[in-house]
Amino acid sequence: MLTHVFIANRGEIAARVARTCDRLGIAATASSGDYLDVEAQVAQAVAAGADAVHPGYGFLSENPAFARAVTSAGLAWVGPPPEAMEAMARKDHAREIAVAAGVPVVPRGEDSPYPVLVKAAAGGGGKGMRVVRDESELEEARAAAAREARSAFGDDTILVEKYVERGRHIEVQVMADSHGTVLHLWERDCSTQRRHQKVLEEAPAPTISDEVRALVTSSAVALAKQVGYTNAGTVEFLLDSDTDEAYFLEMNTRLQVEHPVTEAVTGLDLVELQLLVAAGEPLPLTQDDVGVTGHAIEARVYAEDSFGGFLPQAGTATRVVWPTGVRVDHALESGQTVSTAYDPMLGKVIAHGADREHARQALVAALDETAILGLTTNVGFLRALVASEEFRDATIDTAWLDRHDVPAPDPAPARELAAWEVFLRDRTDDGPFTSDGFRLGAEPVPIVVELDAPVTLTVQPAHRPVAAVRHDRVEVVHHGQRFVFERPDVMGDHAAAVADGALTAPMPGTVLDVRVTEGETVDEGQVLGVLEAMKMELALKAPFAGTVSTVGASAGDQVKLGDTVFVVEPVVEPVVEAADEPS
Repeated sequence: MLTHVFIANRGEIAARVARTCDRLGIAATASSGDYLDVEAQVAQAVAAGADAVHPGYGFLSENPAFARAVTSAGLAWVGPPPEAMEAMARKDHAREIAVAAGVPVVPRGEDSPYPVLVKAAAGGGGKGMRVVRDESELEEARAAAAREARSAFGDDTILVEKYVERGRHIEVQVMADSHGTVLHLWERDCSTQRRHQKVLEEAPAPTISDEVRALVTSSAVALAKQVGYTNAGTVEFLLDSDTDEAYFLEMNTRLQVEHPVTEAVTGLDLVELQLLVAAGEPLPLTQDDVGVTGHAIEARVYAEDSFGGFLPQAGTATRVVWPTGVRVDHALESGQTVSTAYDPMLGKVIAHGADREHARQALVAALDETAILGLTTNVGFLRALVASEEFRDATIDTAWLDRHDVPAPDPAPARELAAWEVFLRDRTDDGPFTSDGFRLGAEPVPIVVELDAPVTLTVQPAHRPVAAVRHDRVEVVHHGQRFVFERPDVMGDHAAAVADGALTAPMPGTVLDVRVTEGETVDEGQVLGVLEAMKMELALKAPFAGTVSTVGASAGDQVKLGDTVFVVEPVVEPVVEAADEPS
């Protein structure tokens, strides 16, 4: 068995791997930085005295060069062979392997009717992907996808495939050892996603037939065998809701973010199985031993403003309250600073129930308990989504969130709670400043806010809204959503208003591209530059035709929220006065 695991990662996945190591009596050391530096990670592992390296997900987890460097240093690699990683890393190569294994694949899109999907052959996570609905959009979509792919993966090869308008994202967890055993651990449904980024995941898939389940699980095992796979992996499929046809999409050669829902329904610890396989041990179970009990749903908590364009957020989490009674994988504590340097995911809330509806209701309750003050997160959005009729009825497909808006929560209950908090803060027992509602020439104004039952402060403490009060504002988290109410009579530290024509950074991030120079004439809607933060790429466009008077950043610069990046001066047409009429 392994004795000391170095975790080449950070955050919640590092904490999650360490928990299993601790339960098994294995020492664990997490990386201290330089997460993308192969030599630095190996050096840290060797210095820590580790005999194995677990890469987590993201960073170097699917980097075959890292896997080879780990084994060359005499350490065990907790992952698949680098040859399998290389074979499945590119979607074009993976497609060929799937065909050889008899696995159904998505039809190529060059000769298909529109819409088509333009996507990067390397990488994943929605980077380098564009839906194209008209031939006139294809060239720009190819260029944008290639730029994203080159920046993220160092490879700008692009594929064009048929785009399934109404699809469900089904994926199968596989686990294989070095003794010839390949098992599937059943399937997950990750259809609730936005722009190819997963939002909610669940197991088992709630809508597929027994025939489709048999097809995707057997195909996943066949593909893993075809490529000589060992350790944990995920084979992803797209199910066409209109035809009930399933197509292979890609294989993720690592542990997935959503692995907890599989653990919840199977009762297995996937990290423990990973460590056993990495130590050369055979899997201690057969396919018949892998059953499914109940239903599990996972919600990804992001630092983003879901009701403000899904823009990434940063700041200090002044107070963090995670729910009880459910599984929470996180590494965010009160007082911690969240930056845009890493992925925006702050944690995961996972609910398990006897059936899907019990799991869904448990997740709604857990998100009600979740509160993060100091920066805006997507918890309120998640709560509204999980509570929606569409999610309850499992009618959400992969593009649903791109076609629909989730209504923002009503701020009225939170405002009442804010008023109540201010009353509690300012109340005194006696004296001239007693909050008694006194006013000249009228009856005293009522002060105590009567709260309706759903938002009353007399409910159980676990469901109590969380608030923070300052002299100039009140922050309230209600049903997971953060509200900030500022006093109109107190001067806050507000940034000066920017004149029309100024394009400011709507999120903190990195300037990827600057396409204009000062003095250049631009058309309305012309892209002036591109900003990126936390996996989101945003084009800054001219608000009207005019002349660029200011270029406030260069490619590669870091900008803060509200920084002026461009200023466009409108074209002023000269006023021509009419000549006097002859007398």
